[in-house]
Amino acid sequence: EDLSGANLTENAAKITDINAQVDKRYLLYFLRSARGQGELQNKAGGTSQPKLALFRIEEIEFPCPPIGSQRAIADLLSTYDDLIENNRRRMALLEESARLLYREWFVRLRFPGYEHTPIVDGVPQGWERVPTPEAIEINPKIKLSDDEEHWFVEMANLPTDSMVIQGAVMRDGRSGPKFQNGDTLLARITPCLENGKTGFVDFMAEGEAGRGSTEFIVLRSKRVTPEFVYCLARTYEFRGNAIKSMIGSSGRQRVQESCFEKFLVYVPPHSLLRMFSEYAEPAFLQIKNLAAQNQKLRTARDLLIPRLMSGELAV
Repeated sequence: EDLSGANLTENAAKITDINAQVDKRYLLYFLRSARGQGELQNKAGGTSQPKLALFRIEEIEFPCPPIGSQRAIADLLSTYDDLIENNRRRMALLEESARLLYREWFVRLRFPGYEHTPIVDGVPQGWERVPTPEAIEINPKIKLSDDEEHWFVEMANLPTDSMVIQGAVMRDGRSGPKFQNGDTLLARITPCLENGKTGFVDFMAEGEAGRGSTEFIVLRSKRVTPEFVYCLARTYEFRGNAIKSMIGSSGRQRVQESCFEKFLVYVPPHSLLRMFSEYAEPAFLQIKNLAAQNQKLRTARDLLIPRLMSGELAV
């Protein structure tokens, strides 16, 4: 590959020569690029668990234009990352606010009008407290053709600290729980559950369904709302009940579905559920839109990196 008409070898810097002539942000973008990752993998070797030795790091070369061009390239690419980070923070705030509202209303029972609502046996008047399966479907049944491709979610696609599922792909398959938009996916195996792996399905087209790893449980709203289910699945109480039910060999323990029979869920009146949805639905939709924006920004940034570093695009 040429760099401003010169051979790459003649315009390359050794990765250890990081001094005033190398912008560290520029180097970072190179290492994060497909080409940089390829260089790292090649130097690490082809073993099943490759390791990159220090002396091999010194062999990695990268295109090294003048320092001013490096800084300009890094500045341009940083604008994409700044936008992505701003969106990520907005998403986190939106989700946190929805979860805090859920906890205030449906865990602490400080819902609108709670001051004037009698509590009988720990349950507000007009509410019910029922076993989880009466309010939420556990691993609901969906018919999917085994001969067609459908969305597939791996355990790696489930986030630990947000609702956004990333990296789902279209593929064929016959096994795994099935889901549709509005479902919550909850990891059932250790340490994924303890680490917080939980996601909200909202990335498919209307009427589509998907399947995924056998190591998560699908939760679907029945007498409550989809947003209610997701917020419930993120509570310490709900997760703790699931974790206590785990059985199996060390490192491969799994949640037993029977544990949900023991966990009681507050089912509030429809009027209160509607009030919660009036806030939670727009927040979840905004999170979905911001996640889509971030994916477009990442794609645009990653397409720019090789063109900028090759000199194909000037800055």
